[in-house]
Amino acid sequence: MKKITFLLLAAAMLASCSTTNTSHADKSISSSKKEYKAHTVAFYNVENLFDLEDDPNTVFHDRTPRGEKFYTEEVYKLKQKNLAKVIADIGSDFTGTTPTIVGLAEIENYNVLNDLVNQDALKDSEYSIVHYDSPDLRGIDVGLLYKKNAFTVTNSVSHRLKIFDARDSSRKLHTRDQLVVSGLLDGEKIHFIVHHWPSRSGGEARSLPNRIKAGEMNRQIVDSLLSIDPNAKIINMGDFNDDPVSPSVKEGLVTKESKDNLGESDMYNPMEAMFNRGVGSLAWRDSWNLFDQIMVSKNLVDKDYSSIRFYQAGVFNKPYLATPQGRFKGYPYRSYSNEGWTGGYSDHFPVYIYLIKEK
Repeated sequence: MKKITFLLLAAAMLASCSTTNTSHADKSISSSKKEYKAHTVAFYNVENLFDLEDDPNTVFHDRTPRGEKFYTEEVYKLKQKNLAKVIADIGSDFTGTTPTIVGLAEIENYNVLNDLVNQDALKDSEYSIVHYDSPDLRGIDVGLLYKKNAFTVTNSVSHRLKIFDARDSSRKLHTRDQLVVSGLLDGEKIHFIVHHWPSRSGGEARSLPNRIKAGEMNRQIVDSLLSIDPNAKIINMGDFNDDPVSPSVKEGLVTKESKDNLGESDMYNPMEAMFNRGVGSLAWRDSWNLFDQIMVSKNLVDKDYSSIRFYQAGVFNKPYLATPQGRFKGYPYRSYSNEGWTGGYSDHFPVYIYLIKEK
């Protein structure tokens, strides 16, 4: 990994000039003259990144050469190239390099991740992969990419969420696992949780109990890490299929909008303030949602930057990622529409946080 150092004042000025919607930097440190090292941690729902093989164990068969989406080898290569371009760009204005950690949702298997990290835009970053197969009937999983010269994995585990149909309690529903990856980032222990909570299929209200269950399991994972180490640094990211103010997030997981007066087990969610300002990562029926979120544990929001700390969060929504024209102008430029391949990227904008440490 390329080691980046900078004056925090210059970095804050650069961030404030960005076209992305970000939370405001902590003004109490913006005038510091000390040198810092920065890392970008990103999360991206990449919209159905499937390979060309038809998996008979899933119910999702249109992303194949014979499927109704005409998912050809050419389209697959273009989608991979487009996604690699986006990932390489996240945080580059601030750190001067690609993200150190990338959580991903809607990927089919290890193979598509391996193809992704070997794209021209990413291969020099030398990403390694953490992935487990989930039981999701669509065949989509979550995964984690990390720069092996900056982060060393010490443990990883995939937690299975057991939920049942609200109309038929005997019918088990299959959804994505919650991935936990622990390791050393520049020698400091950090835990990353990556997930993609149950969808709103069937209606937001009817499907809400499933996401509350996902939030409760997410909370249990956080609590188990804190029980081992009360000062654990935890970064929790994913597509929650709910907004920062939804009951599944606020009550199931239990998050706080403010960094002030955090309890020992509280998770700080910088995305909540952004959502309240109208910032979103996806749009539906002329309404913006912020389903894609990254939140951090209390020990990451301390102002002592002699250790790795949270600095800033944002939605990565550069103009090229938005639909250029038509009815959905300004929405995320998705890769597929009813007419087929669009040449776009995903129906979600990525989100990110910056971590900094005094050099």
